[in-house]
Amino acid sequence: MSESSAARPKKHAVQPPSASNFIRAAIEADLASGKYASSGWGGKPGPAKMHEGAAPDPARIRTRFPPEPNGYLHIGHAKSICLNFGLALDYGGACHLRFDDTNPEAEEQEYVDSIIAAVKWLGFDWGPHLYYASDYFDFMYHAAEHLIEGGHAYVDSLNAEQMRALRGTLTEPGRNSPYRDRPVEENLKLFRQMRDGKYREGEHVLRAKIDMASPNINLRDPAIYRVRKASHHRTGEKWCVYPMYTYAHPIEDALERITHSLCTLEFEDQRPFYDWLLERLAEGGLLARPLPQQIEFARLNLTYVVLSKRKLIQLVEEKRVDAWDDPRMPTLAGARRRGYTPEGFRRFAERIGVAKADSWIDYSILEDCMREHLNEVAPRRMAVLDPVKLVIENYPEGRQEECHPPNHPQKPEQGTRAVPFSRELWIEREDVTDSPPKGYFRLFPGNEVRLRYAFVVKCVSVEKDAAGKITAVHCAYDPDTKSGTPGAEQRKVKGNIHWVSVQHACTGEVRLYDRLFKVPQPGTERDFLEDINPNSVRISTAQLEPALKDAKPEDRFQFERHGYFVADLRDSKPGTPVFNRAVTLRDSWASSLSDLTPRQAAKAKPPEDPT
Repeated sequence: MSESSAARPKKHAVQPPSASNFIRAAIEADLASGKYASSGWGGKPGPAKMHEGAAPDPARIRTRFPPEPNGYLHIGHAKSICLNFGLALDYGGACHLRFDDTNPEAEEQEYVDSIIAAVKWLGFDWGPHLYYASDYFDFMYHAAEHLIEGGHAYVDSLNAEQMRALRGTLTEPGRNSPYRDRPVEENLKLFRQMRDGKYREGEHVLRAKIDMASPNINLRDPAIYRVRKASHHRTGEKWCVYPMYTYAHPIEDALERITHSLCTLEFEDQRPFYDWLLERLAEGGLLARPLPQQIEFARLNLTYVVLSKRKLIQLVEEKRVDAWDDPRMPTLAGARRRGYTPEGFRRFAERIGVAKADSWIDYSILEDCMREHLNEVAPRRMAVLDPVKLVIENYPEGRQEECHPPNHPQKPEQGTRAVPFSRELWIEREDVTDSPPKGYFRLFPGNEVRLRYAFVVKCVSVEKDAAGKITAVHCAYDPDTKSGTPGAEQRKVKGNIHWVSVQHACTGEVRLYDRLFKVPQPGTERDFLEDINPNSVRISTAQLEPALKDAKPEDRFQFERHGYFVADLRDSKPGTPVFNRAVTLRDSWASSLSDLTPRQAAKAKPPEDPT
């Protein structure tokens, strides 16, 4: 695959927004200056051997998405994925997928596989540019010895508590470790013994020698290597020392010739160390210039979810959810099972844009993006989620006929489908009552409604059980009012309800998912687990029109009046469908927030009676 196509979405590509932002401004300034067209940038990176295929062409940008393989990707990662791959696509560059696998105790191949699947699902392709931090462990170790030899790093034998005591505070400088001035030869010997497994974990660490009085605590001799007696998922037992993430990350960027290293704001204070390290290695000839530049942007803070990896792991391990791909989880695997779409995520990333300052994004905006896309692509079907039987007394027994509703009312080119109609139908329980409140236009004794796409019927009576619950409704129909026949629409009634023929219906499980948390910012006032929404899922046995019986996993539909649904990726099979609700037809949550925009407020009204 050519690099010009390496970052291109595989399908349904959404171009990044044309509006300018500070990241685009930086990229365009660099391209205009010819910064990356220099011979130094296009040449070899010095003594270190570049990973094959990473050398870029002149005048091209290169970004990267660098997840740690210690969990499943979540909605916040979707923003970063769309940003990095989208910018590379827009400027004719390449985006790398790189696993920062520097912590063998937390990483698993399961997470690697899930991340690859999630990025592909979003529609992006990294071409030949799949890398791992562990690809560069030999170079990183060589670079650490280079820092020691240049007087820029030393082995510290303090324990973690002692090191913390000397670190200082935001208002007080730190103090030097008594081991800071060890001779170079002793540092090299100790570091090599650490590599060879001669010391216990925590007995020694390698620290950069910068400035213990720096106002930036991240420059107060940060640890760059530690002893870890753990098997790595790719390198096995080869290493007994592993680099810290803050040390490994800039080296990976430089070796892969990343031009713009886009990070979230929590890494802003780390940028001075990022630059310090690369400068030391470039001065020693280990890296070529120009060096990558780190640019920070605001992470995604989304209401009604938690994106902390620690909290997500807790939800899974404590069985608060079924698994990482539970449709209530904010993971991309969960969102996929929920029925969310890659196109909806790309639309969401484009809509919220990129900012320098942290802010909260209301979850309803994400739902709105999904709703907009699903409205465009989802064919319509009828499903009765809480069924009660309707009997048309004057409809001939044994007779059946077809009605022909549109597959998509806004897309007549998609045609119609045949839906069987018969004497006995399933309707929603909420569509019938014997004591109607004011403004109720559905079925009650003496009232008429139109059966959607079919006939006008008049309620004659209702049956109840001993508890007073309606068990059946009896009606009479007007045979001259069938939808689509001449003059039928002249019969005006206020109520319009959907239905499914009892004789032809298929039974399916329907899972009505809601938000996992009941407050906008879970955990703000109490333990986040106490904010879990006890009604985050409701399961019903529904009666479905026969066209839904053979739905394949991930087939999406709009169930009229109920919302957008997807055949479950894991549990649904043709013949025994299981449907998950992705989003309702309208938003009924956002009105709980006090800072709605007028546009959000307009969309936040409770669902209206569609009749």
